[in-house]
This record gives sequence, C-alpha cells and structure tokens, in this order.
Amino acid sequence: MIEMDEDDLVDDSVEIAADDGAECGMYEHFRFVADKGQALLRVDKFLVERMQKASRNRIQQAAEAGCILVNGNPVKSNYRVKPLDVVSIVMDRPRYEHEIVAEDIPLDIVYEDETVMVVNKPAGLVVHPGHGNYTGTLVNALAWHFKDNPNYDVDDPRLGLVHRIDKDTSGLLVIAKTPDAKTHLGRQFFNKTTKREYVAVVWGIPQPSSGRIEGNIGRNIHDRLQMAVYPSGSDQGKHAVTHYEVVEPLLHVSVVKCVLETGRTHQIRVHMKSIGHTLFNDARYGGDETLRGERSSSYNQFVSNCRKLCPRQALHARTLGFVHPATGKEMFFEAAIPADMQGLIDKWRAYANSKK
Repeated sequence: MIEMDEDDLVDDSVEIAADDGAECGMYEHFRFVADKGQALLRVDKFLVERMQKASRNRIQQAAEAGCILVNGNPVKSNYRVKPLDVVSIVMDRPRYEHEIVAEDIPLDIVYEDETVMVVNKPAGLVVHPGHGNYTGTLVNALAWHFKDNPNYDVDDPRLGLVHRIDKDTSGLLVIAKTPDAKTHLGRQFFNKTTKREYVAVVWGIPQPSSGRIEGNIGRNIHDRLQMAVYPSGSDQGKHAVTHYEVVEPLLHVSVVKCVLETGRTHQIRVHMKSIGHTLFNDARYGGDETLRGERSSSYNQFVSNCRKLCPRQALHARTLGFVHPATGKEMFFEAAIPADMQGLIDKWRAYANSKK
C-alpha cells in the first residue's frame, strides 16, 4: 500500500473544482443526477428530498457558501433543477472516511476569540485527515481543543479551517468557529481581499528581482502527484497569479517574499519552478537536487548539510490579514520564520559572506 500525505490530495476522483479561497480545490461529497422526467424543482427542495438529516436551512447555507454545484457551476437555493442535471455538494476538504478522533496534539495558537482562531502550523503536520493520514492531523488537534465546546462540531463543514497549506509548509491558518464566520472569511479569500505573504528559499537569484508570475496551474499530465503551469487562458488548469520579490540574494540561493493573488494547489512551488527557481529542498519538484553552485565535494557536502538542517521545502506562510467576521475590524498576524528555515538562511548567509 502506498502511503500518501496531504500534498497528494489531487486525485480527479476527489478534487473537482478549484477555489481561490483554498490551498487545494473543492471536494465532492455527494452527487445526484436528476431523472429524465424531472419536473422543475428548486435545488434546495430537490436535495432535502434525497438527503437524510439535511435540513433545508442547512442546504441553503451551503448554497450561499458556493458549495452547491449544478453541472459544475455554483447555484443559489432558488435554482430550478432540470432533467439530467448533475447536482453536487462540495466542501473545501476531502470526505472523512473515518471518525475524527480527538488527539492531544499541541497547537501554537496565535489568536482566539469566540468567532475565530489563528494557529501557526508547524511543518510536517497534515491539515485534514485522509489518504492514509487519519490521525495526527490539525483537524484531530482541533477536535481535542474544542472537545468541551458544545458549539463546535469537528464534523460540521460549516465550521473549521477556511483555507489550507501543504503538510511540509509552515505558517498561519485561520479557523472559523461559527457558520457565519466561515462564510464571511470564505468570501474574503474568494474575493482576494485577505493579505497573505509567504517567505521561501529558492535556488538561484531571480531576475528581475521582483515580478508577477501568471500561468494556469493544473495537474501535470506526466505525474499525477505534481502540478504544472500552463499558458494563461488555456483550457488546462486554473488561473493563478503570484507576486515575488527577492529579499536577500545569497550567492546560489535567494530568500524571496511571495504574495498570492490566487490560491492553487502547490501554487508558489510550481510558479517559482516555472521561472527557473525551484524551492530549496522541495523534493516533489526537484529542489532536493543541487541546482546551482559549484561541483566540488566540499560544496556538495555543504548543500547536504543544508538539507539536513531544513528537511522539507523551504516555505513559510508568514503573514495573514483579514477583516474579523464579527467585529469588522482589520486583523493582521505574523509568524516568525521557524528555526529550521532560519537556520538554513543563516547557513547560506555565512557561506555567501565567506565567498566575498
């Protein structure tokens, strides 16, 4: 059996539509096909008739959040289902195939009130259970944290994580503690009004030192575990834009700041690779090879030591800003670069200075 981590959740049978508000796409949980003789019927009534334990109000909330699709397109509650329409209910996480077990996993809570919580996720922690990771995830940790809160149901898709980052990426995530908060925050991500800034270490020194990368992101046709960049406007992939700026050139690598305009699967990782600057130690995209520098054994040993120091892709979600869904106040959070990445930067800085 092949073990798969959260970065592998890009299977066509699961992910059906991309979403600007998520680091991954939307996942189909239910699908119904209308009969050939289906009379025109509001989609909320159509679904209530076919789903046990689903109230019309809850279905209407799902439609408001963009989670009801007909033939692949979001619809409102008053959409009238026609013969042979394909009606899907999608969510921003895969289906949980097992019961969510509350686990006492430490959380680095940056902020929490009655409506939202912001956490600083460490590298190596999977966000959602699934594909072999049914325990030890951030969702399991949230189940433990909220175990005494009668208003928080970890299985309720109207609550919880509003967006996500890859297993081996560290940084800030926001959790909604009420349905209204998740809807409000989801709209902010969809409308690109949130503020998200990442720090990465990439191979080489990008020229120009700042720029805008635009290119559709979709499945790599040669490797289903990778994403790839396709021409903007093409039929392949989804529109994606990343802004980058070199913060510190370090001879053979650079510290760069990346600001997301969209949020596609592996967006920064594949966009930076597409301009020739793969993230350092990003094994999935070839960044664990020595892509710049000398051919000497001493240099190869130095790079090997750098990989051991930061044994994952060097990417950190440093800042997160949004409007508080209850108070309307602008909130802004920053998480310091974690020790493994900071140690990597310091080591490359010392090496670059030694070559001057």
